[in-house]
Amino acid sequence: MIYKLSCSIFLLASAVLAQQKLMPGMTASAATPESVDATSSPSFSPGSSSSSDARRPISAQERINWVVKGTIGPASLAGGLFSAGWDTLFDQPKIYGPHWEGFGDRYGMRLSGLAVSNTMEAGLGAIWGEDPRYTRDGGAPFSHRIGHAVKMTFLAQNRDGNLMPAYARFIAIPGSNFLSNAWRAPGDDNAGNAAVRTGLGFFGRLGSNTFDEFWPDVRHKLFHRTHSSQ
Repeated sequence: MIYKLSCSIFLLASAVLAQQKLMPGMTASAATPESVDATSSPSFSPGSSSSSDARRPISAQERINWVVKGTIGPASLAGGLFSAGWDTLFDQPKIYGPHWEGFGDRYGMRLSGLAVSNTMEAGLGAIWGEDPRYTRDGGAPFSHRIGHAVKMTFLAQNRDGNLMPAYARFIAIPGSNFLSNAWRAPGDDNAGNAAVRTGLGFFGRLGSNTFDEFWPDVRHKLFHRTHSSQ
């Protein structure tokens, strides 16, 4: 426990120091939302991935906010309940058992691994200006928005708002899963399971992107319908 908490604290501190060093003029008071909505664009251009290319670089405080929200935010905690519940139902990995204690172990393992992964991604990305936040493409047709969510699973924006391979993510997701073998139970601490968790990590990022892309629309319709019926 001390080991994994130390890793998280060290990497989170690295994110802050690197970001402040690279962008000394940036302050946290100019914070923007975690996911930027692109619906304000007057028209959709199929040749562009997003209409928010003019977005300013992410600040150190926004990196910390992204780590916290992505680790213990409502969507993340709810996803952990489903993930741990599913694995407990089918008793995978069997070392933890099909009971409440096993559910707690699975939930804790996911949460600790996610904390390390998010902190690694935010910290490493600060070195070369990789923005871990997801940018919505709300003004695009449905099929383009699905494609955008898939594409942004493997891409990220740099300081200029241009797309680049998400190098920090490519390091953080597999790195955190193999690193977590240090505190996992015997039988769950091998390279094969770490590789499977890595694949599930990217699949989980796709799910998170899809949620961020469409949930604001669903929420707007639900609340609009509620207010209209009153």
